[in-house]
Amino acid sequence: MQTSATASPPQNSILIVDFGSQVTQLIARRIREAGVYCEVHPFNTAEKALHALNPKGIVLSGSPASTLDDNAPTIHPDLIAANVPILGICYGQQALCMALGGKVERGHDAEYGRSEVKVEKASALYDGVWDVGTEHTVWMSHGDRVTAIPPGFEVVGTSNGAPFAMIADEKRRIWAVQFHPEVVHTPDGAKLYANFVHEICGIAGDWTMHAYRQRAIDKIRAQVGKGRVLCALSGGVDSSVAAVLIHEAIGDQLTCVFVDHGLMRMNEADEVVTMFRDQYNIPLVHVDASGKFLGELEGQTDPETKRKIIGKLFIEVFEEEAKKIGGAEFLAQGTLYPDVIESVSFSGGPSVTIKSHHNVGGLPERMNMQLVEPLRELFKDEVRALGRELGLPDRFIGRHPFPGPGLAIRCPGGITAEKLDILRKADAIYLDEIRKSGQYDKIWQAFAVLLPVQTVGVMGDGRTYEFVCALRAVTSVDGMTADFYQFDMNFLGKTATRIINEVRGINRVVYDVTSKPPGTIEWE
Repeated sequence: MQTSATASPPQNSILIVDFGSQVTQLIARRIREAGVYCEVHPFNTAEKALHALNPKGIVLSGSPASTLDDNAPTIHPDLIAANVPILGICYGQQALCMALGGKVERGHDAEYGRSEVKVEKASALYDGVWDVGTEHTVWMSHGDRVTAIPPGFEVVGTSNGAPFAMIADEKRRIWAVQFHPEVVHTPDGAKLYANFVHEICGIAGDWTMHAYRQRAIDKIRAQVGKGRVLCALSGGVDSSVAAVLIHEAIGDQLTCVFVDHGLMRMNEADEVVTMFRDQYNIPLVHVDASGKFLGELEGQTDPETKRKIIGKLFIEVFEEEAKKIGGAEFLAQGTLYPDVIESVSFSGGPSVTIKSHHNVGGLPERMNMQLVEPLRELFKDEVRALGRELGLPDRFIGRHPFPGPGLAIRCPGGITAEKLDILRKADAIYLDEIRKSGQYDKIWQAFAVLLPVQTVGVMGDGRTYEFVCALRAVTSVDGMTADFYQFDMNFLGKTATRIINEVRGINRVVYDVTSKPPGTIEWE
């Protein structure tokens, strides 16, 4: 299996060197938000990335490691010799100091959380953002600390726990800070990144979805040529945007295969088929395999077993349809940049591979086809922006994430067609009320869960013994952590009343107030 080659990067870009920080992706997001293209590469391959990318600037990330450890991650000398502006963050600051003749020691007291940085001297990094003599809130997260700065550097900012909180060698165009500007707890952090990429590196904020669209189309045409492409269409935003983009590039050389497993939301399968066949006139094979999936899932209660059954059947059905179509050399999937980053081993070991299971359930491992991945340089919000650029309707583009196994993991315990029908109706009412109240776009994900519990109720003059429906809604930035959404109780009461009155089979509604962690967003 061959993965798709990354399109040649824009001329003006930033290289982010990852030393293993949990928030490295946030650095990339802040720089992308400033309208500048960037790529994240592990420290041990950064030299190759430097020559491939030819960046206008370099950002060195934080790390859970210590520069004082044996085999600590280090900065490749070529990065410093590249003579482009460098910004070191936390561990990046410490690694710079170690490489350039400074000193780092283990901190007696680790510094975690909010801190105040005092601006001691003017610097290009915060010109127009912070004034000399002022103090500003930042987020610290470090055990070690710099105790001597390299020759040519000067201290431009201090904090109580970090006397070298901000240092600079303006002549060599190197800046380093002990705090994390990328996290939201550093309120002015995005402005500092914008200053670095625009004012220091001299990059205009002109990396747009319009420009990306044309570059991706050129890349698809160059890769595919006259070949034929199959796309496993899930109905989700990622695979849909990928399909529309590929179709714009190569037209009817693309065929989409939509495997309907019977586990989608109310009317969702019909909406997908209508949009792709009627609105975009994209060749689409719609396979109604719901009977097959429900038959195999009957009696299964373990969530992992359910997932494996669904994944296995999806592959089997898709392969069967692919053989009927025949002649396709390429397989399209909606791999996103977080998938690419997360699948790269920090240690550079054998796990340096792209997540082949993303969106298409492990298909690349089974089929001798080259991958076409036109979204693999984008974050989720950028995919939505590209979708709007391509003309996909806002109601579709703005949809909340939906899991590959669908309603199977929102129906704990055994699955039946009857229970799925009850769940679909309850979920549709819940989402309808959220949309009508104007709260849909404030929520990362909202859905109903049909619990494998029945309770006694009274409806009219009769006793009922029916299912419990749980409602879930969370806010999040990337799905890694999440907080429950704080609905007004009147909203919850109104929604619960509608569900109980309109959905036969439910007589009790509860709201899930668990955050992630300790819970997960989905119930299974």
